[in-house]
Amino acid sequence: MTTDTLLKQELRRARTMGIVFLVFAVGILLLFVPGTTAGQRTTFTFQASRGEALALPPLTFATLTGLYVLAILTAFLGAWQIARGFRNRNLVLGIVALLFVLAFLSWAASDKSMNLTGMLQSTLLRAIPIILAALSGVMCEKSGVVNIGIEGMMLSGAFLAALLGSLTGSEWGGLLAALFGGGLMAALLAVLAIKYKVSQVVAGTAINILATGITSYFSSRYLQTNAALNSPPTFKPIAIPLLSKIPIIGPTLFNHTLVVYLTLILVVVIHVMLNYTRWGLRVRAVGEHPRAADTLGINVFKTRYINVILGGMVAGLGGAYLVLSSVARFDELMTAGKGFIGLAAMIFGNWTPFGALGASLIFGFADSLQTKLAILSVPIPSQFLLMAPYLVTMIVLAGVVGQSRAPAADGQPYEKE
Repeated sequence: MTTDTLLKQELRRARTMGIVFLVFAVGILLLFVPGTTAGQRTTFTFQASRGEALALPPLTFATLTGLYVLAILTAFLGAWQIARGFRNRNLVLGIVALLFVLAFLSWAASDKSMNLTGMLQSTLLRAIPIILAALSGVMCEKSGVVNIGIEGMMLSGAFLAALLGSLTGSEWGGLLAALFGGGLMAALLAVLAIKYKVSQVVAGTAINILATGITSYFSSRYLQTNAALNSPPTFKPIAIPLLSKIPIIGPTLFNHTLVVYLTLILVVVIHVMLNYTRWGLRVRAVGEHPRAADTLGINVFKTRYINVILGGMVAGLGGAYLVLSSVARFDELMTAGKGFIGLAAMIFGNWTPFGALGASLIFGFADSLQTKLAILSVPIPSQFLLMAPYLVTMIVLAGVVGQSRAPAADGQPYEKE
């Protein structure tokens, strides 16, 4: 491929991106401006839902003026992208998407008040189980094992967290039980996929069906009829001194339960372990070229077993969060597809911990947004609002097909010669 051809392709991509930006600007003008009158005003507040963070004054502005300003800014970025181009198009795309979201929120909160700090808190909290599911997928697939069974591992972790937490009267007992439950289901997946070389998709689906059946049976048979078995204690929020007082950032990041902090720490730890340690180098070698790794003396089977079980324990932590940091009880099918959304976040994040974190926050925002819009009585059918997180999942997956690259040996059983 010649240099001229590459330059033409790059120019075509830049112009296409610019046109997309202009479409966002036109969307603001066509979707939000027509239903807004000159006298309507939008108010954004910045109050923490818990804690005593320093308060910022509310931001009030004319809705119509705000929409025009956001549309003009978006159109300017689009025109500049077409004429000159930006070095970092993905960053500018994120800014344009943010401007569009702000326009939507301004329209939705017209003549009403919306608490942005509370919404950011809700976004993070709703993203936590998705982040853990995505990290579980990263751990497994970096070693070459596709983990479709994350949903079942989370469900098992949630069930044991509720049961053992209730029996021991300790949230720590519930947390350890959740890790064990997720790890146990992962060990079963590892045996099926690694030792017996069962199709990894089929094995993961079997794990989901098994976990759903077992937890549903014991829940209806024992937990729902005996409240003492389904009343675990929960972790209390821990406010980080000084940091929790920072407006907006403080209540969003530094006033949460232990599991939330563990999740954010895990993102950093897994990133460092995978990219800057000998262990991570071995894992990536096994996931990319297991035969070459075996030739160099790396135990492919052992590496995959360890990673899958660790990934299952991370998924179990996600189940523990749902019970011990959220609802303080187990309900049948309470994971509600978060394991599968986590897989989508993993793919969108290009099989990296920080990428998975960012993608999970997008899904968490969509989930939080549908709840907020229902409270604001926005003229959008409730059924469409409930579909929002799953609709975003489909759009994201459609957008990244062919652009993300999985580990080369992902999903391929290894046969030692």
